[in-house]
Amino acid sequence: MIVLKNVSLLRGTKPVLNQASATLHPGEKVGLIGRNGAGKSSLFSLLAGRLQPDAGDVEIPPSWLLPGGMAEVAQNMPETDDPATEYVLQGDTRLMKALADLAAAEEADDGNAIGEAHATLAEVGYFDAPARAQALLLGLGFTLDQTQAPVNSFSGGWRMRLQLARALMCPAKLLLLDEPTNHLDLDALVWLEAWLQRYEGTLLIISHDREFLDAITKVTLHLDDGKLTRYTGGYTAFESMRAERMSQQQAAFSKQQDKIAHLSKFIARFKAQASKAKQAQSRVKALERMEKLAPVLTASDFQFTFPEPASLPNPMLALKDLACGYHREGQAPLTIVSGINRSVLPGQRIGILGANGQGKSTVVKTLAHMNKLISGEITEGKGLSIGYFAQQELDVLRMDEGPMQHMIRLARDVGPNAREQELRDFLGRFQFSGDMVNQPVSQFSGGEKARLVLALVVWQRPNLLLLDEPTNHLDLTTREALSMALNEFEGTVMLVSHDRALLREVCDEFWLVAKGSVSTFDGDLDDYQKWLQEQAREVAQAARAARDADRNGKTQAKPAAVEPVATPSAPAEVPAKGKEDRKAQAQARQRVADLTKPLKAELKQLDQRLAKAHEEQATLTGSLANPSLSGTERAEQGKRLKALGDEVEALEARWLALTDQIEQLEA
Repeated sequence: MIVLKNVSLLRGTKPVLNQASATLHPGEKVGLIGRNGAGKSSLFSLLAGRLQPDAGDVEIPPSWLLPGGMAEVAQNMPETDDPATEYVLQGDTRLMKALADLAAAEEADDGNAIGEAHATLAEVGYFDAPARAQALLLGLGFTLDQTQAPVNSFSGGWRMRLQLARALMCPAKLLLLDEPTNHLDLDALVWLEAWLQRYEGTLLIISHDREFLDAITKVTLHLDDGKLTRYTGGYTAFESMRAERMSQQQAAFSKQQDKIAHLSKFIARFKAQASKAKQAQSRVKALERMEKLAPVLTASDFQFTFPEPASLPNPMLALKDLACGYHREGQAPLTIVSGINRSVLPGQRIGILGANGQGKSTVVKTLAHMNKLISGEITEGKGLSIGYFAQQELDVLRMDEGPMQHMIRLARDVGPNAREQELRDFLGRFQFSGDMVNQPVSQFSGGEKARLVLALVVWQRPNLLLLDEPTNHLDLTTREALSMALNEFEGTVMLVSHDRALLREVCDEFWLVAKGSVSTFDGDLDDYQKWLQEQAREVAQAARAARDADRNGKTQAKPAAVEPVATPSAPAEVPAKGKEDRKAQAQARQRVADLTKPLKAELKQLDQRLAKAHEEQATLTGSLANPSLSGTERAEQGKRLKALGDEVEALEARWLALTDQIEQLEA
C-alpha cells in the first residue's frame, strides 16, 4: 500500500502539502481532486520519485518502484519516426527488457540465456503484444492505417494520445493518470472508461470530469489547503459527504465563537477582582488552548451569468448546402463536411457529437467566421450576436497581452464601450485582479486562459453561443459555474464537449457529425454510448480480420470502412421517438426508485427508533412520579430523560430532512 505520514512539500516558497497523511490500498481506484493550483500534479511527482518530501515519510512497495512497476503519461511531445504501434509497444518495459536480454544472449551465443530469454518473452506476452498495442490505439480513436504511421506525422493532440496508449501498455501495479481525458473526444473517453474499469492495479487519477470519476473511482482523495482527506466513493459521494462535513464544521465554528465570546466576557469582567482572579486566569489558559476552527465558505468561489440578449432573431441561422473545410494556398479546398441543410432556432440547446477528425470544430469555426465556408450559404438572422469559445485559446488570445488589453480592444472594436475601471471590475468577477490584469497571457495556466476566453464571450452579450470544448482546462467548481450560467442563458447554445455531465445538464438535442455529413441523433447520451460500443466492436472485428489475413498471407489490403463513427440514421439503430420517450420515462422512474430506496429504508429505521424512544420517555416520566424513588435513582432517570429528549429532537430533524428529500426526488 501507499502510506503518506505527516508529509510536507514546498514548491519554491509555496507549501503544497502541510503535514498531510493518507493511506491507499492495493487495487484501489482513487480520484485525486482539488482546485487548480492545489498541488495535485506535485503529489504525482512525489509518488513517482521526481520530488522528495521536505518533511514526513512516503512509503511505496519496493516492487512498484522497479521498472514496469509504475506507469504515467509522459508530458513531453514524442519526436520519432517509429510507427505508432512500435512506439506504444515500447511502453511495456518488461517486454523491452526481455527483448534486450535475448539480443545480448544471442550476441554472446549463450544457449541457456537464449532459452531463459524466450521463456521470459512468453511470460510477458510477447506474441500477442502487437495486437494489444493496436487494440489500445484503435480504442483511442486511431484508424488501422494510422497504427502504422510514423509518430512525427501526428498533431500534438494525437501524440498525447500515443503517450496515453504507451502508459496503458505498461503492465504496472500503480498507474498515475493526470487529466487523461483532455485530448480525447467522447468516443475515446467512453473506451478509456471501460478499460480503466477492468484495470486490476492501483489507479490514482486526476480529472475534472465528474461522470468519468464516478464511473471509475471508489475512493476520493481531496487535496485542500495542504491537507489530504480520504472519502469513500466517487465524486458525487464526495460532494455529498463534504457538504455535510462543511455544514458540521460551520456549526462547530459558530458554537466555538459563542464560547470564545463567553470566555472573553468572563475574563474582561473578573480579571481585576481578587476573588475571581484565579478563575479568570484559568479561562485565559482555556482560551489559549482552544483550537481555532477556520470559518467555512460554503459558496462557490466562482460564479457568473450571461447577460440577457438584446434580441432573439428567428431563425438564428439558416444553413443551405453548406460545405465546411479549409482553404489551401495553391491547392483545391479541403472539404471535411458537406451538404448541411439545417436551421438554428432561438432557445435551442444543441450538443454536437462525433469522433475527433470528423469535423465538429470545423463546422463550429465556420459558423463563427473563423473559417471561410467552402460552398453553400449561411443566412444570419437580423441582430445575431455570436459568442465563440475556441478549443485552442491561440485562436482568440494574444499571448503577449494581458486581460486588460484584451478587454480594451474588445470594448473598442466590438462593444459595448466602457471605462477602464468598469473593465477592471468586470475582470475581477472572473478572478483577474490587481497586477494580474496586465500580466501576459503566456504566463497563465490553462484554467486561467479558459476563464479569460469566457470573460471575452460574456462581455459581448451574445444571443448565440458556439462553445468548442469549453471545459478542457476548467476545474470542477468552474465547470459547475459554467453549467449553471448556460442553463440560465436565454439564447441558443451549440456545444462541442466530451464532458458528459455538461452535455446532459445543458443540451436537449444532438447533432452527429460523421462521414462527411451532419445528421440528427434521435437519442440521448446513453444511446450514443451504446452505439459507440457497437461501432468499436465492428472496428475490432475488422482489425482482427486484417491481422489474420496478413498472417496467413492471403491479402495485404486494408479494410475500407473502419471509421469509428457512422451516421445512426437507420430506424433499427436508433429507437423511435415515442418508444424512446417511454423508455426514458421508465428509466427515470427506476432512477427515482433507486435513489429513494436507501432513504426510505433509513426512514423506516428512524420510525422504529422514535417509537422506542417515545415509549422509554413515557416509562421514565411515569417512574419519576413514584415517591419511593431514592435521590440517586431520581437523578439518574432525570439524566436519561434529558438524553432521550436530545435524541428524539435529532431523530425528528433527520426524519423531516429525509421526508423532504424523498418528496423532492419523487416530484
